[in-house]
Amino acid sequence: MAAVKPFLLILFLSFLSNFLFGQDNKMDFEKYDPPSSLKVPEHPLTKAKFPFVDLHSHHWNMATQDISILLKEMDALNMQVCINLSGRGGNALKGMIENVKKYGAEDRIAIFTNVSFNGIEEGDWSANAVKQLEFDVQNGAKGLKIFKSLGLSTKDKAGNRIAIDDPRLDPIWAKCGELGIPVLIHSADPAQFWEPFDENNERWLELKTHPGRKRSDTDPAPFSTLIKEQHHVFQKHTKTTFINAHFGWMANDLDSLSRFLDAFPHVNVEFGAVIAELGRQPRRAGIFFEKYQDRILFGKDAYNPEEYFTYFRVLETADEYFPYYKKYHAFWKMYGLNLPDNILKKIYYQNAARIVGLKKENFEK
Repeated sequence: MAAVKPFLLILFLSFLSNFLFGQDNKMDFEKYDPPSSLKVPEHPLTKAKFPFVDLHSHHWNMATQDISILLKEMDALNMQVCINLSGRGGNALKGMIENVKKYGAEDRIAIFTNVSFNGIEEGDWSANAVKQLEFDVQNGAKGLKIFKSLGLSTKDKAGNRIAIDDPRLDPIWAKCGELGIPVLIHSADPAQFWEPFDENNERWLELKTHPGRKRSDTDPAPFSTLIKEQHHVFQKHTKTTFINAHFGWMANDLDSLSRFLDAFPHVNVEFGAVIAELGRQPRRAGIFFEKYQDRILFGKDAYNPEEYFTYFRVLETADEYFPYYKKYHAFWKMYGLNLPDNILKKIYYQNAARIVGLKKENFEK
């Protein structure tokens, strides 16, 4: 019995220690973000080395916004052209273009139109959608943007999911080829949104903070199905120029993306919202950019001027171990690709000028 007392005392002291001090030693993953003690050369950037085109931007109120404010922000970043992918089409598009002209910004801002899938079950929907597309291009639209809602959430009146490769859309893809305008298409979401929500999911923090982004094989369909549908469109419409948004969700697997680009020479890619994937593999990404330098375009997605700084630093510098601006996108650090000037110029403006039909002389004054 006497031997039990020391054991109970040790057990009690252990419990007391955990009770008094254990709480202070616990910390949420979101909160743990210590400043780095690493001492290496740093070259933070606030302006691109060359004028650039942001091929992937969204400005929903462009018909009424003060364009002069946007132009001032663009000048500070060295953004020569901002492409607004949210033109909507019809009168909304006309209103945006008229406001751009009001500020004399026709060479600084380009707008893509969009397609409404309302009434797709009607027999004349395809023909009417093509007419609307032609009308929008006549009014100044420089391309067509397809949002991820196609395939994910867009349904017909019967409640059926409209597949990305629905044959009723074929005339639209074909007409874009005839008109010589590119189609920037965003399909699906990161594959991790379909994976189990546990400690093995790299997007765990994003799914925790944004639970509405979680997907499953029945909500609305398997990730592989959506990607196959998108690639089927590329396979059928080889005379149309496509831009696969977000590196086609293959920025974390550049070998797969290489095979994709080799299979579809009429498809290009932009890296909006996935620069963090490139910044953690600078050597592999550098080789990829060297090989596909004519097929890669600069894209950002959400318009927040201070976030461009990370893009510039990843592309232009050889800096090591610097932070990304959204922990829930990337809890890892960035490394610069240190791209040579000839490739930077292609990524920043030459490829976009060729594909979208922008005046190259505006970039090389």
